[in-house]
Amino acid sequence: MSRLTNKEALNLIKNSSLIELGQLATKKKKELHPKGITTFVVDRNINYTNICWVDCKFCAFYRHQKDDDAYVLTYDEIDQKIDELLEIGGTQILFQGGVHPKLKIEWYEDLVEHICSKYPQITLHGFSSIEIDYISKISKISYTEVLSRLKAKGLASIPGAGAEILNDEVRDIIAPKKLDVDNWIEVHRQAHKLDIKSTATMMFGTVETDEQIIEHWDRVRQLQDETAGFRAYIMWSFQSSHTQLIKEIPNIQPQSSNRYLRLLAVARLYFDNIPNIQSSWVTQGSYIGQMALQFGANDLGSTMMEENVVSAAGTANEMNQQQMIDLINDMGEKPAKRNTAYNILERFF
Repeated sequence: MSRLTNKEALNLIKNSSLIELGQLATKKKKELHPKGITTFVVDRNINYTNICWVDCKFCAFYRHQKDDDAYVLTYDEIDQKIDELLEIGGTQILFQGGVHPKLKIEWYEDLVEHICSKYPQITLHGFSSIEIDYISKISKISYTEVLSRLKAKGLASIPGAGAEILNDEVRDIIAPKKLDVDNWIEVHRQAHKLDIKSTATMMFGTVETDEQIIEHWDRVRQLQDETAGFRAYIMWSFQSSHTQLIKEIPNIQPQSSNRYLRLLAVARLYFDNIPNIQSSWVTQGSYIGQMALQFGANDLGSTMMEENVVSAAGTANEMNQQQMIDLINDMGEKPAKRNTAYNILERFF
């Protein structure tokens, strides 16, 4: 089958029935994952600080330094969170924070070294492109040096956060202080060159068009052709409660489950070079998260012992390991626990 073109992808989004898209995406998924195994990871989000100067309009989590509820976690507080994760069999921490205006590379090196030396059994999946970009600027060093130094201390991989929509016109509206598209791509390019794998993400449902979604996908697919460094693609819809963006543009409409599944299915067809598509049950809820397995997703993502950013925007969903196993079984697929690298650690079939 020839590669899906941008024009064909756009036509599928606009004109195909949801049933047809589910069938096409399931066929593609079975070609890539013929054993019918659906994976998940047991991890915890640790947001080491909520202090951020970037002021993204779609975010309800950030605070400024002088706010009463602003924080930077201590090592003891971080250790306690990791200890709690280990008690439930966790293997990974997703480690992200606000973009703190004063923290330089040495602070991050010390933190990564502390975590990775004390907890060698935990994979540190952390620091989005905007964090890497700002550490580079404030420390006056290149992306490559930031990433090399953090890798030397134990950083394993980086998340795809900060992508939103990879179109600068959209970014100028929803996050005007955030790094531009070329720099987001460049952070991931340099990470991949250092054999630091990453994920690709997309947040839809603000002001973007279908054409701009395709543009986003195109940039990701091109980089994956070049580096093969993305392990997975994850997308979620804008959660509007308590955000500045919904105050400024109140006619932004909530995204339907149909829209989410439609885009997910076309993404599975489009990304012929990214092996894993993750379901976003955190924003969609467990049942649409489960339905995503019929629209191309082969991974349920994280049990997410702790989640602060989406919940700050008014959406709170929870799921433990057994619930994930039950949802996967219910769809006639084979549940398995994985690590960050998508290696299977434990089978439940």
